[in-house]
Amino acid sequence: MFNYRAIAVIKRELREKLMSKAFILMTILLPVFMIGIIGFQTWIMSFEGDKNTKIEIITEDLSLTSKFESSFNELSFVKDTTYTVSFNTLSSAGLKEYIDSKKQLLIDEKLHGVIFIPDTALTNKEVQYYSKTPNNRTITEKLEGPINKVLLDQYFSEKGLSEDELQFARMEVDINGFKVSDEDEFKEEGFGNLILSYIFTFLLYLSLIMGGQMMMSSVQEEKTSKIVEVLLSSIQSKELMTGKILGGAITSTFQMAIWLIPIILLISTTWFVLPPELTLDITLFHLIYFLINFFLGLIIFLGLFGTVGAIFDTAQDAQSGMWPVMLLIMIPFFISFSVLRNPSNAVAEISSFVPFATVIVMPGRMVAGDVPLWQLIASIFVNIGTVLAIFPVAGKIYRVGILRTGKKPKWSEVIKWLKFKY
Repeated sequence: MFNYRAIAVIKRELREKLMSKAFILMTILLPVFMIGIIGFQTWIMSFEGDKNTKIEIITEDLSLTSKFESSFNELSFVKDTTYTVSFNTLSSAGLKEYIDSKKQLLIDEKLHGVIFIPDTALTNKEVQYYSKTPNNRTITEKLEGPINKVLLDQYFSEKGLSEDELQFARMEVDINGFKVSDEDEFKEEGFGNLILSYIFTFLLYLSLIMGGQMMMSSVQEEKTSKIVEVLLSSIQSKELMTGKILGGAITSTFQMAIWLIPIILLISTTWFVLPPELTLDITLFHLIYFLINFFLGLIIFLGLFGTVGAIFDTAQDAQSGMWPVMLLIMIPFFISFSVLRNPSNAVAEISSFVPFATVIVMPGRMVAGDVPLWQLIASIFVNIGTVLAIFPVAGKIYRVGILRTGKKPKWSEVIKWLKFKY
């Protein structure tokens, strides 16, 4: 399977892909694209769309209304007239009639909302919000904090607390995490590894899908253009398949290594200094493991996508075969988000040893928390075992499918291909 002919195919793949404009552009543009997406999302979120918002706050107590007015007039979004807030005092009995009188203004959005704060809010903090779009979280989230502050002040002032005590009551708990390890010193844990875990997860997800689809397209192109018939006249199908998969895996791993250079510089040099809350607690060993894991994952999924490409003549026909393979990437991708929230999650721990899933889940666990060395080694062996298990099957399907054209085969027919001697 792996001989000089397979090596020749690997060289051909590397020459075509490493020197291609697409490789160079993707190596440069994908990180830029990811950073751009994050920046664009942040920019979009900065435009909350709540300018010239008009809100009316109603209470049942005149003194409470006065406190709301003085408190809200000190808020920045009221001072800069982003929000125009008016105040009123009204009993709950007359509320419905009052809202009816404001109904047309609310419908026309000349008045964006009416907030009624009954006296009972001082015990249960339940307020009522009347609006054409009551689920507009941009408005309600901005008003929740100031309303809560006034209610707290009113409640505790009735208890006779001082201003300092009120200030303390309003403070939120700030939990600083310290990592306990075999080292003598306890290190304060920031958000750096959490962010890196997100980056690793997205890089694996995008790279596996894009690399797999490129492999599938390449196989289909060779199949429909009859180039594969020329190649198979001088090389066996298993050698061709092995060469294409290894060539694609080496190319993508090299590309991934380029993307990891900034992280390598951050952890191995003092050229760049991150804020304490963004410090990365990983080593070169973790990055080497990540690349080995990625390389094995590529072999697995490039083999599966290449097999799908050999079965079907067009990308449209391949949809039925591609989606099961896509799910093997997408499901672990979603599982990995539970890792980011809780690295000790039982589902995440189990899936990090499950074939196909370990490719994406284990790197996320590794970065988000301490993973014993034996578990990392075990995940590598799981990937190797997956390669050894699927390649004989994929090889048989590839051998028959790559030379078959015409009518789209049924899955029952594909299963019969496995009976051919390989």
